[in-house]
Amino acid sequence: MADEWLAGVGLWSEAMGPEREPEPEPERTGWAAEEDPAPLEKGLFQDRDSCSDGSSPGSPGSRLPSCRLQGKTHFPEMFQTGHLLFYERFRAYQDYILADCKASEVREFTAEFLEKVLAPSGWRAVWHTNVFDVLVEVVDVDFAALKAVARLADPYLCESPMSTFTVECVRGLLDLKGQRLPLQELWVVFDESGAFDQTALAVEHVRFFYQHIWRSWDEEEEDEYDYFVRCVEPRLRLHYDILEDRVPSGLVADYRSLLSQCEESYRGFLSLRSSLSACDSDSEQESLSVVEGLKLYSEVEQLKQKLKLIESPLLRYVFGYQKNSNIQAKGIRPNGQKVTHVVSPIIVTGLLQSLLRDKLCQEPGKEETEVQFHRDPLSAVSACHEGDTVIVCPGHYVVHGTFSIADSIEVEGYGLPDDIVIEKRGKGDSFVDCTGADIKISSIKFVQHGAVEGILIVHRGRTTLENCVLQCETTGVTVRNSAEFLMQTSDLYGAKGAGVEIYPGSTCTLCDSAIHHCKEGVLIKDFLDEHCDSPKISMVSNIIHNNEGYGVVLVKPAVLSDLQEDARDAAEETKALTTQTSGEAEAEERGDLEELIACAAGRVGLARPVGPEQGEGDSEIISELLAASVQKGQLRRKRLSELGIVQAGDSLMSQEMFVSIVGNQFKWNGKGSFGTFLF
Repeated sequence: MADEWLAGVGLWSEAMGPEREPEPEPERTGWAAEEDPAPLEKGLFQDRDSCSDGSSPGSPGSRLPSCRLQGKTHFPEMFQTGHLLFYERFRAYQDYILADCKASEVREFTAEFLEKVLAPSGWRAVWHTNVFDVLVEVVDVDFAALKAVARLADPYLCESPMSTFTVECVRGLLDLKGQRLPLQELWVVFDESGAFDQTALAVEHVRFFYQHIWRSWDEEEEDEYDYFVRCVEPRLRLHYDILEDRVPSGLVADYRSLLSQCEESYRGFLSLRSSLSACDSDSEQESLSVVEGLKLYSEVEQLKQKLKLIESPLLRYVFGYQKNSNIQAKGIRPNGQKVTHVVSPIIVTGLLQSLLRDKLCQEPGKEETEVQFHRDPLSAVSACHEGDTVIVCPGHYVVHGTFSIADSIEVEGYGLPDDIVIEKRGKGDSFVDCTGADIKISSIKFVQHGAVEGILIVHRGRTTLENCVLQCETTGVTVRNSAEFLMQTSDLYGAKGAGVEIYPGSTCTLCDSAIHHCKEGVLIKDFLDEHCDSPKISMVSNIIHNNEGYGVVLVKPAVLSDLQEDARDAAEETKALTTQTSGEAEAEERGDLEELIACAAGRVGLARPVGPEQGEGDSEIISELLAASVQKGQLRRKRLSELGIVQAGDSLMSQEMFVSIVGNQFKWNGKGSFGTFLF
């Protein structure tokens, strides 16, 4: 049975493939598939009559590696099980441990799994805690409680930073626990015969599950989905994404902070609920406790929703990570001097003469400019103050840090973009972070490798990108709330997310540029929130082609559809009294919307005959964006009305136009020129 189970659990499942690149062939240890694996249905769930002691008859030896506790030279070697790959744990939890159980059935399913694979006695383990490590021998297993009945091993081995921790203390602690130790605290001692490979792996999966997957509030969340799909898979993927540096470090810190806050609030809620259950009086203090309990419950629910947004890869991508950049601007130098920074691997006379002629020539009547020379662009940008200029000479520059630009500076390449390449290697959160009031980058090619975040993030202020090439790794350019971005005559490609992500309240202008071979071309996040204005978007004469999804996709809430349903229901209820008035208002509103869209089309020149690939795509985008903006305004007025605040209804024709889309070409995009994503 051991051979079949160890072989079956490691089989690769195509169902796990779409979101993760195929990994190179791993070393086949323990859970890895053999050349002729047994059928999965026969791998684990079979009778244990043939090997009731948990051994594996006929096994040539252990297929798991061994390791020794760091600094614990007197302890025997243990099974090394912490190296398991994502798909190995995924398959184990999905097919052998949890299957389609509910959260309330997790312990029952885990106990059933352990009964089939865990040796009930005869194995040794290291009882590992934060205070001590003790060698114990397991004499029995309480499967239902997920605990092992253990006694001190002979000879006695114990290591602790506390010199007063004697063998009598350990025996007393064991007696206090009734000789029962949680399986999560046991590390199985290595046995080269292979007899306890299953035991070591089973204990590892229990330990990993309760350390990284299980949450104390999971049992109270029951729905139509099984627990594995709802909780285990997204948390397992997040764990390995963090290990592989696929998640920004700031987001990881936020997730752990949220998790800690949620656990603390949930403990407080449980304590308060228990005290209320034990109290029978209707005192004023009890009423106050009920109110406090409701507040704690609401807080826990909000924290849980935030955790789910981070755990889900799709929601993590759609909503993005709202990183607060703490870059501090240096401002103008005390002497008011502006500096020109020249970046070149080596300065030769010909290059210097060209620079003096084209870039460094002093204009009559102007003060002399200080010139500083650098070997890499990162140091030049780091040395900049307000108003400085960085001139990057031809060359291939490799950087390992982030360009954090907080002052209004200009970074320009001296030549063609293909001759001036800045390549980022090493794993990091971002490539270029912009927070300055007015930043301009021109004639440079940026190449991104091993990235976590996008190639360029505009947090605030205005950033202009002109005649640049962006070879992306994750997402391309991200334009945050209230930021302004202008991209002219540039080429962006290779993003595994969207080429350009546009957030609410931002301003984005794309002109004479190409966005291609990305997951999505342009992603517009027009969230329905009265605190966020619609983004102002201008797209003129761009070529958006060969993207996996849509050329342009709009993310908007499904609540818009709900508002339309509510409006129809309300109209039905008052139809007998206000049929004529409602009909006139509805016709007027519909006419205004159509008039606004027609006006937009006229203003951007869509009324004239154009090619089908240009006109149809542009008009579809304009119509959808304007409709979303109008509905957002209607919702704002509705909320104000519910609060008793009467706001004068602005004429649709008097609203500020926020789109200018004309002359764009949408070609060979996988799902078409335009689409919407409802959440």
